[in-house]
Amino acid sequence: MKRHDNLRRITRKLGGFLEVCLLTLLYCYTWSSSYASHGIAEYDGKGIYLLMAVYAIWVTLIFWWSESFKFGHLKAVDIVISQCISMTVVNVMTYFQLCLIASRMIDPWPMVVLLVADIPLLVLFSYLFTSLYHRMFSARKMLMVYGDKRALVLQLKMRSRPDKYDIEETVCVDRGLDYIKQRILHHHAVVISDIPDENRNAILKFCYANGIRTYVTPKISDVIITGAEDIHLFDSPLYLIRSTGLNMEQRIAKRLMDIVLCLIALAVFWPFMLLIALAIKIEDGGPVFYKQRRCTRNNEEFDILKFRSMIVNAEKDGKSIPATDCDPRITKVGRVIRALRVDELPQIFNILSGKMSVVGPRPERIEHIEKYTEEIPEFAFRCKVKGGLTGYAQVYGKYNTTPYDKLKLDLIYIEHYSFLLDCKLILTTVATLFKRESTEGFDKQIAEADLDKLLESTEKTEV
Repeated sequence: MKRHDNLRRITRKLGGFLEVCLLTLLYCYTWSSSYASHGIAEYDGKGIYLLMAVYAIWVTLIFWWSESFKFGHLKAVDIVISQCISMTVVNVMTYFQLCLIASRMIDPWPMVVLLVADIPLLVLFSYLFTSLYHRMFSARKMLMVYGDKRALVLQLKMRSRPDKYDIEETVCVDRGLDYIKQRILHHHAVVISDIPDENRNAILKFCYANGIRTYVTPKISDVIITGAEDIHLFDSPLYLIRSTGLNMEQRIAKRLMDIVLCLIALAVFWPFMLLIALAIKIEDGGPVFYKQRRCTRNNEEFDILKFRSMIVNAEKDGKSIPATDCDPRITKVGRVIRALRVDELPQIFNILSGKMSVVGPRPERIEHIEKYTEEIPEFAFRCKVKGGLTGYAQVYGKYNTTPYDKLKLDLIYIEHYSFLLDCKLILTTVATLFKRESTEGFDKQIAEADLDKLLESTEKTEV
């Protein structure tokens, strides 16, 4: 298995290397045929090699940063979307780089043609190397060790990727450590899902000692520890957990980023926002905006803004009633703006006013916070930072991801915050908008009836 793991990594790196080389050659041809005669004499001759090297570095960094080289790990269509968006970013950056070199605005058309030429290559490589990866490497045979039956939800989720994960056996932790260790040795990998800490630590150490790959669902305390700072003042390892959210420097940098991005967004989208507002007003004469009380940093309440997509007074008695796809309360204009996902654009004004950030945990309704905090006291940890237009849970979760899993995703963001992470999540959010899965959940799959059937089949297997 170690040899296979090395081959997996080599296959991905080889695919990425070949892709970068071909993309760079296309750029070289574009430069030679369209830009070499623009009077940038210092880049004639051998100077082209410097431009090619810079372009290759940009492609490599942006693709790696946006996880666009993960052939076999992500679905081919997801890699295509991610690579196309990343390639657009690279070519836009390269165009402005060439403008700086020329000291003037040059013709953008050759870069547009280059991007169009890049897309078939990106599609070809994504599907070719994803297919090659799956032909070379079969899914790992895995054992799942679980506690409560709700932990089996993870097995249902992993079934959606049979190309990577094959959970051929499940064992309840109640069977005892001796039996579990015996079964572990018959599998390539182990999934530990929601079991007591003492048992989890024992199984994890056993797998580590025997070189067996282990997947663990983290607890809240695990997520908090991952953001800890190493202290090396003593000969004993020590972790420091500040428990304050973002520091002052991070908050200032984040606020500046929010203002700049929102001003750019307003400059680009204000005509569309005006058209949407007029369409809403013309349809039924009601208010353009819909307001709803939400919570942000330090549990501060504010009115979040959206373009109104439902009829006036759609929520009776002031109670929030979530809309379904075929909900008759949704207006004609509302269906369009929901489908295009532009109903959230007015939150730009929430961000400019300082109540929200571009990236952060999604602001929750007051009643939801009260409900979730009763069930999960740690849910209040999300309010250590401002709520965001997009966030870790929005990018890596689904519409029906459980509150507990959303909490863990949001805490991962808080504990690992950086300026580059915000940039990555913004870029990934654009890719997520093109994925239908981002609005889907596991509501049907995790129904109690399905869990009971899965548990029944699991018990038969164990017997």
